[in-house]
Amino acid sequence: MSSPAAIFRLMRAGWIMTREGVISALPAEGLSGLPAFGHRMAGLLARRRAMTAQRSERMSRAINKLGPSYVKLGQFLATRPDVVGTEVADDLALLQDQLDFFPMDASIKAIEGSLGRSVSDLFVSLDEPIAAASIAQVHPAFVASNGDIKKVAVKVVRPGVRQRFNNDLESFFLVARWQERYVPATRRLRPIEVTRTLAQTTRIEMDLRLEAAALSEIGENTKDDPGFRVPTVDWERTGRDVLTLEWIDGVKMSDIEGLRAAGHNLIKLAETLIQSFLRHTLRDGFFHADMHPGNLFVDDEGHIVAVDFGITGRLGKKERRFLAEILYGFITRDYVRVAEVHFEAGYVPHRHDVASFAQAIRAIGEPIHGQPAETISMAKLLTLLFEVTELFDMETRPELVMLQKTMVVVEGVSRTLDPHFNMWKASEPVVGSWIRRNLGPQGILVDAREGAQAVLHLARQVPELVGRADRLSKELDRMAEHGLRFDEQTAHAIGKAEARHTRSGRIALWVIAICLVIITYELLS
Repeated sequence: MSSPAAIFRLMRAGWIMTREGVISALPAEGLSGLPAFGHRMAGLLARRRAMTAQRSERMSRAINKLGPSYVKLGQFLATRPDVVGTEVADDLALLQDQLDFFPMDASIKAIEGSLGRSVSDLFVSLDEPIAAASIAQVHPAFVASNGDIKKVAVKVVRPGVRQRFNNDLESFFLVARWQERYVPATRRLRPIEVTRTLAQTTRIEMDLRLEAAALSEIGENTKDDPGFRVPTVDWERTGRDVLTLEWIDGVKMSDIEGLRAAGHNLIKLAETLIQSFLRHTLRDGFFHADMHPGNLFVDDEGHIVAVDFGITGRLGKKERRFLAEILYGFITRDYVRVAEVHFEAGYVPHRHDVASFAQAIRAIGEPIHGQPAETISMAKLLTLLFEVTELFDMETRPELVMLQKTMVVVEGVSRTLDPHFNMWKASEPVVGSWIRRNLGPQGILVDAREGAQAVLHLARQVPELVGRADRLSKELDRMAEHGLRFDEQTAHAIGKAEARHTRSGRIALWVIAICLVIITYELLS
């Protein structure tokens, strides 16, 4: 049951977004009745200065006022254009954390509490913070290592952020439940599942040991990759609330003039960036899902160094094959095969016709043929593909949407470095090699070996499966003879659920009444 506190927190958030002009800036096409009236009222209640700002500025101002939980929500929704729409997702992608530093004493307390050692024992020196975000802030520091003094970056979790997020998360789930219940058209997007994903990813991000593990894993995966690396982790000085990393001296990839002044080859950097991302995606199935220019540096040796691994994505073998076959099908204009892949993967319900779906795919693929390769965007192609799949009831695949959004960002960075960047030419060595290895004869042998191992594993479980089938048969016989009976706990749970639905209806009416009182007061004051 949602607490009254969660409802009032939600009302406060709605009021702040209304006053900052966020609600009135959202698309209103197709609205009618009460929603359209609410949109007009939001415009009347917005501050005058807010109405002159761009939508991205309004969102940034409101979200930073609401605090760390909403900053993280905004950043998460920026990776889900399927949920909020492409335009809003693009605006949220511009959202930058603008939170204040927390006191040095709080950082020292968090470090010592997490590592069980004094700061003076851990570091030669710990300096004042230089960057503060929604989850943590970063301090430069120095450590003694093998007789040498080296500089490190120390990331410390913001005090109280976990409790604040858990409180706000209750409000997020309340909105998701209302959306699923009262807006049937959005059920395909699975808002409750989206909120669960936000909760899981943020809780992982708040445990800096897990970010360190992601850095370590990608470091191992990429240790032999040309032109790309990640910072090394200082595990001795890393715990739940603190992460210590190698200090990166380099130029941010957002600083194009700085890269030129340092003598870096921008065309080569663009190629290396996209190839590195595709290797992580196709070869490893594990990729950095927040590769905006602020998280990418170029060191003195010309290597791209990625930082901030709080958001990562994973793709299973099936999803990687799905992606590769789609790209290959578009390249060869085999639209029927692209359509078949969607059905084979179970992404499009079998009640639809493969030929009709292939026709829709052709509408995406044909316009790109005959164009100069440098004008064809792989990210845009995937965006169009996901838009078409909506017409065929393809359920949201969070891992594929996160991949598509990250590819949009990575491709955008590459084109910033090289305006004539040829995505297909740069990608071919990685995508072509993966396809030949995994979809050719070698891939068939690997699949056969894995299939044999699966059959052997199933054979080992046969005695246990037979026992389960026997017990199930006896239970069905008992049900047929005596009928279906609920135990006391189940009956109690059903009663609680019914009571919750009744209370939710009453609470919703109170929320509406209170909102009307607030609006009336503001209009009269």
